[in-house]
Amino acid sequence: MEAFIRNDQYNLIKRQVKNLVNGHAAAQHEGVLKALKEMTEENVIEAFTSLTEEQRQLLSPVTEVENKEQGEKFLNGLKRYVIPFNKVSEQTLKKLFPKAKKLKLPDLESMDLREISYLAWNDQGSSKMYLVANHHQKLIGVQGTFKYAGKKGICTICHGYEEIGLFSAEVKGADKGTFKKRGNYICRDSEKCNLTLTSLDKLHDFISRLNQ
Repeated sequence: MEAFIRNDQYNLIKRQVKNLVNGHAAAQHEGVLKALKEMTEENVIEAFTSLTEEQRQLLSPVTEVENKEQGEKFLNGLKRYVIPFNKVSEQTLKKLFPKAKKLKLPDLESMDLREISYLAWNDQGSSKMYLVANHHQKLIGVQGTFKYAGKKGICTICHGYEEIGLFSAEVKGADKGTFKKRGNYICRDSEKCNLTLTSLDKLHDFISRLNQ
């Protein structure tokens, strides 16, 4: 079977497994556990627009998870079916950011591309941040500045409560030759953000706003 699970969907399944394990630890009433299992299965299936019968059979054992060990075994079995993020080369990244003359690239070799919904890295020396994502079936790059807020808050992309900062990008204004800044607060640590993300909707909304 080919990989069919996106990183954000895998994260959602992980969250459902955790809720199910916690439910078994806390609830003893059979009716409560039955309802929790049904809700878990529904949330997992609804994360996908379409599934083959074989894919459904792979996901359906989620309701059988009762403890942490079973949860880890189930998730490890799914990991091989997670779609990796685009394997991008240094040349590709440089093409996405042609105006960046001295582009400092991330360590691509050390990344697990199955745990990435978007690629982002900071250039600490210039306070610049670079973001790469699949948007409308096309790989795009967004360059901006990142200013750490010095506190925790809600990330615009993953909606997790993490260390955040203001990402701002310069976009074209209504009049020719004019520019204005747009942005929002996102995770300081993009790795954590990618592991928290359970839907691509907010990521696409964020990128669309920066490209209007």
